[in-house]
Amino acid sequence: MSAVRLHEAIVAALRAYPVVADGVTAVFASPPVRSAAPYALVAEAVVADWSTKDAAGIEARVAVELHDAREDGAVVRALAGAAREAIEAMGGDLGGGWRIVSRLFVRQRIVRAKGEWVASVEFRMRMMVGV
Repeated sequence: MSAVRLHEAIVAALRAYPVVADGVTAVFASPPVRSAAPYALVAEAVVADWSTKDAAGIEARVAVELHDAREDGAVVRALAGAAREAIEAMGGDLGGGWRIVSRLFVRQRIVRAKGEWVASVEFRMRMMVGV
């Protein structure tokens, strides 16, 4: 399924992007049981049909969360910017005939919750097969 391919591609892009990879202890594809901060988590996408008459497609809202336990939010703010850059620099081919046909940065939010800073970087990605 293309949503799985997209999720895997985003995890790989974050792990390969030097600023993110060097700035976090790990990039997770699912919520960690425990991890040292700072770390990144690619949340599950909210997916909707985006097919046409002759091609299958999906629209996915994808969020990357960055967690840090330091007193100020400077590190998580910088990591959020790097995560955005990594996703914007991703290639379009997801394999299996699926291709990203558009990506749009939607929003970024940084909050302090349960003693840690959490930044959320959200994108809308549209993918089609066979284009």
